[in-house]
Amino acid sequence: MGWLPWSSNDTNKASDGGRIAPDRTSRARCWEGRDIFFACLDRNDILDGIKNDKEARQKCAKEVAEFEAACSQTWVKYFKEKRVMEYNRDRTIERIKNEDAQKVQELKSQGWKSS
Repeated sequence: MGWLPWSSNDTNKASDGGRIAPDRTSRARCWEGRDIFFACLDRNDILDGIKNDKEARQKCAKEVAEFEAACSQTWVKYFKEKRVMEYNRDRTIERIKNEDAQKVQELKSQGWKSS
């Protein structure tokens, strides 16, 4: 495969010159590779596969290679960014829940009764 996405060696090229969209099997293989790679990151306490790329490649060399082989570069980047975004979203939601619970406790201690 050439280094340019439109090179003549590209196996995902349609007869009209466009790229062939991944089918269900290749998407499933990509997602499986992503899940295996992310499990390795979790085992090694690595959240951001982009920022900590060097460490991720050292500790999860096999998994990252399989993930990158199964998915397009844009999908790899998207999934790595999405992992961090979802982690931050979940932490924010948890923080808000805790703040709300504390506020309810304060109100109850001041005599507030829920209906």
